[in-house]
Amino acid sequence: MTNRHKVLNEWRFKACDESEWNEARVPGTVHSDLLRTGVISDPFYGTNEHELQWIDKKDWEYQTSFTLTEEWKRCRHIELVFDGLDTYADIYVNGRHVLPTDNMFRAWSLEIGEFVLPGENTLRVRFRSPIAEDLPKLDKLGYPLPATNDQSELGGLGDRKVSIFARKAPYHYGWDWGPRFVTSGIWREVRLNGWSGPRLTDLFIRQDKVSPEEAKLTAVVEIESDAAWRGTLEVAADGQTWTQEVALTPGRQTLELAAELAEPKLWWCRGLGEPYRYEFTASLREGGETVSSRRVTTGLRDIRLVRRRDDAGISFLFELNGVPVFIKGANHIPNDSFSPEVTAERYRHEIASAAESNMNMLRVWGGGIYEEDVFYELCDEYGLLVWQDFMFACSMYPGDDAFLNSVAAEAEYNVKRLRNHPCIALWCGNNEIDSAWAHFDENGGWGWKKDYTTEQRTKIWADYEAIFHRILPEAVERWGGGIAYWPSSPLRELTGDEHQHATKVTGEGDVHYWGVWHAVEPFSNYNERVGRFMSEYGFQSFPELSSVLKYATEDQLELESEVMLAHQKNGRGNQLIKGYMDHYLPRPRDFKAFLYMSQVLQADAIQIAIEAHRRNKPYCMGTLYWQMNDCWPVASWASMDYYGRWKALQYVVRRSFSEVMLSIDGGVEGREAGEGKGVGPDTNTAADAGKGVVTVHLVSDRREPLHARLRLELFDFGGRSLGERTHEVALPADAAEVVYTAPAGELLNGHDPRGVVLLATVEQEAAGERVVLASRHHYFASFRDIELPEASVTVEEVRGSGGSAFTLSTDALARQVWLHAEEEGFFSDNFFDLIPGRPVTVEFRRRGGLGSEAFVSGSPGALSVSSMRDYTVQ
Repeated sequence: MTNRHKVLNEWRFKACDESEWNEARVPGTVHSDLLRTGVISDPFYGTNEHELQWIDKKDWEYQTSFTLTEEWKRCRHIELVFDGLDTYADIYVNGRHVLPTDNMFRAWSLEIGEFVLPGENTLRVRFRSPIAEDLPKLDKLGYPLPATNDQSELGGLGDRKVSIFARKAPYHYGWDWGPRFVTSGIWREVRLNGWSGPRLTDLFIRQDKVSPEEAKLTAVVEIESDAAWRGTLEVAADGQTWTQEVALTPGRQTLELAAELAEPKLWWCRGLGEPYRYEFTASLREGGETVSSRRVTTGLRDIRLVRRRDDAGISFLFELNGVPVFIKGANHIPNDSFSPEVTAERYRHEIASAAESNMNMLRVWGGGIYEEDVFYELCDEYGLLVWQDFMFACSMYPGDDAFLNSVAAEAEYNVKRLRNHPCIALWCGNNEIDSAWAHFDENGGWGWKKDYTTEQRTKIWADYEAIFHRILPEAVERWGGGIAYWPSSPLRELTGDEHQHATKVTGEGDVHYWGVWHAVEPFSNYNERVGRFMSEYGFQSFPELSSVLKYATEDQLELESEVMLAHQKNGRGNQLIKGYMDHYLPRPRDFKAFLYMSQVLQADAIQIAIEAHRRNKPYCMGTLYWQMNDCWPVASWASMDYYGRWKALQYVVRRSFSEVMLSIDGGVEGREAGEGKGVGPDTNTAADAGKGVVTVHLVSDRREPLHARLRLELFDFGGRSLGERTHEVALPADAAEVVYTAPAGELLNGHDPRGVVLLATVEQEAAGERVVLASRHHYFASFRDIELPEASVTVEEVRGSGGSAFTLSTDALARQVWLHAEEEGFFSDNFFDLIPGRPVTVEFRRRGGLGSEAFVSGSPGALSVSSMRDYTVQ
C-alpha cells in the first residue's frame, strides 16, 4: 500500500495572447496576480474599478511543473485534484488536454497516470473569459433572464447580463454593496495524490439520534479500492472503538458502521452551553497495520427547524437539543472581492467579532461562495449556527440539461463537504427569488414577469422548480444527514398558490423587511413589521474616516463626489442616508462629521428593529440583520467595515443581543413624523415631546427565571438627579414581557423633555454588590430637537490594567461617545451615552494577529475621544 501527497503551489501566469510569464500565487485570482506584479493599480482605490473591466474579456493561463520521483512509481494511481477553479478552464498535462471545467463551486479530479512521466512534468490551466463563454448562451436563449444586481453596463455589456449562465459567485458581477470584478483563477488548493490498494475518501458521522442520554451514530465511510481486499474497518472516538470485517471489491463503495456513545457531551450554540466536539477516526487495517485512515471533528447535536401551526399562523424556529433558540445574528457575505485573499486571521476576526457581539447564527448568503472550511470550523468552535444558502440570488436561471447537471454535482459536493459541521442548521435554496418572481401572484414580485410571454413565463418557472423544488431538496435529503431544507428566503410556505410568496409580513415563514430604507418608511415601522423570523433588514452607513481615506483623498470627501458615488453601489444610497439623517439627527458640521453621524443613524435604526424582534418572542424567534461584513471599502449596510473595524452598529448589536436586554419605547411624540408616507419633513413640534406612555420591556434568554430590580432615574444634562423609582421584576425563563409602564408626564414631573435623560437599569445583588444586568438611556424628545451641551469627556487609565482599561467621565451629558484607537481591535463598549457622575469603564482588546486568540487585552495606542456635540451644528 503506497500513498503520496504533493501540493502544487509554484505557478506562473500570463494572458493567452501575450508571451511574457509572471509569478502567480495559487490559490488566487488573476486580478490579485496582476496587482502583485504591478500590471494594475489597487482595484479598490478611487474609481479604479471602472478601468479594470478589460480583465474579464481576456483568456488567461497558469502553468507549473512538478517532478515525480522514484517513490511515485510505486503508486498504481496518480490523481490530480483541483479544489476550486474559477470557472471555465481547460486542463493540460504535458500538453495533452485532459479535462474541461465549468463550475467554480465544486472540486475536480482525474487520474493522470497515463499522461505523466518520471521526472519533470508540466501542468497548464487555461481559463476562458466568462464573458465570451456566456454571451453565446444569451443569444441562443433568445431572451434575457432577470439578474437585478448584474452590473453589465459597468462591464461594457450594456443590458446583456450573463451572470446567470455561470456557476460562479454572483457577486463577482456586482451587487448593491459590491464592485464588478469578474475573476478567473485557481482559487483553491491544487495537489497530486498517489495511491495503491484501498483508500478512505470520505467519512461522515451521521447522527441518527442524539440526546443527553445517548448518541446513536453511523459512520458512513466511502472507500475506493483498485483490487479486492479483506481487512477490518475500525472507527474510534472518545476512547471507544467499533470494528467490522470488510471485503472490498474493485471500485468505489460505501460502508456503514453503527456506533453509540453513552451520556455524550452535546454541542451547543453560543449562549446555551459549550460547543463540545469529538474527533472520530476511521481506519482500514490489515495484519495490525493501518492501510488508510481519515479523521473528522464534529459536534453531537439535534438541530431542527420547527414549523408548527398555532393561533398566529405557523412557527419558524430552530430547536437545538430540544431547546427553542431565539436566533440572534447577521447575514454574511464574502470578506473580499478576491476571496483567496481572505486569511485565516481575517476569518477568525469576523467569527470572533460575531461571538463577542452575542450572536448565535450567521447566514451565508446565496450571492457569494460556499465558504472555506476554516469558516465553518470557526463557527463550530465558537458555537455559531449557520444558515447556509445555495449560491443563487436575485435572478432567474436557465434550465438546460448541462446547467441542471452542473447544479446537481455542485449540490452533492457541498452538502457532503459541510455535513460534518455541527454549525450547519439549515440549507436554503436561494435568496429572494420566489418573492421576486412571485409566480402565483400576477401583481406581486419585482415586476419581472411583465417582460415575458406566457410561454416564456411557464418555461422560466419550470426551470426554477427543477432547481429549487427538486434537485436541491433531493441533495439535502440524500446527503445532508437530516438537516432541513427551505426553498427560498423569504418564503411563507410551499403551497403552490399565491399564499407561497412572502411579499408582505405575515404570520408564517421568514421575512425580508426593507420598508425602512428602500421604501423610505420611518424607523417606527420596525415595531409594526414583525414576522415569525426576520432573516433580512438593514440600514446603511459609511465606514469611519480612516477607512474612507484608504480609497479617497481629502479633496474627494464630498457626498456626491465621483469617488464617493463609485463606493456607493446602491443607486440612491447616499441621498437616503442624508434624508433619514435630516429627519432624525442634528445636522453634521461637514462631510467628516457626516461619516460619524451616518454610523449613529444606522445604529439607531437597527437597534429599534432588533429590540422589536426580541420583544415579540416567542411569536418572532429570530433576527438576522443585513449585513455583518464588506467585501471592499464602501458605504454599505455592514456593521463591520472591510478592514474589520467595528462601526457603531456592531457595538449596538453587542448590547442589543445581550442575554438580558432592556428596551424602552414611547414618550417621544415628535420623533416619527410622516409615518406611512416616509420620512419627509417633520410636521410635529418640540411641544409634542414628552407625551404618551413610556413602556419598559425586559427580555431574557436565560434558561431560568429572572428576579431583579428595575431602577428608573431621571437626570438633567448636568448630571443632577431629578427623581428615582424602583420596581421589583420577575420574568419567566426565556421570556419577553412589559415590566413597567407610566405616562411620560409622570416620569418627567414637570421637567423639560428636551433637557433630561432617563437611565433605566436592571440590577441584582450578588455577594453584597450591585450587579447591573442591563441598562438603557431613554429620551423624551427627538434627537434633532435636543440641544446638546458642550461636554468635556476625560479618559483615565485604570491602574494595573497594563494600559488596556480606561474610565470615562464627563461634566455634561455626552451622547454617542466614540473612542477611537490607533491599534486595530475593539472596546468592551463604545458609542454610548455618558451622564455626569456616572463614569463608564471600558477595556480595549487588540486583534490577535496570527495567534489562535482573535483578540488579546492590550494598549489601544494613541487614543482619541469625541461625542455627538463635536460633530454637529448647534
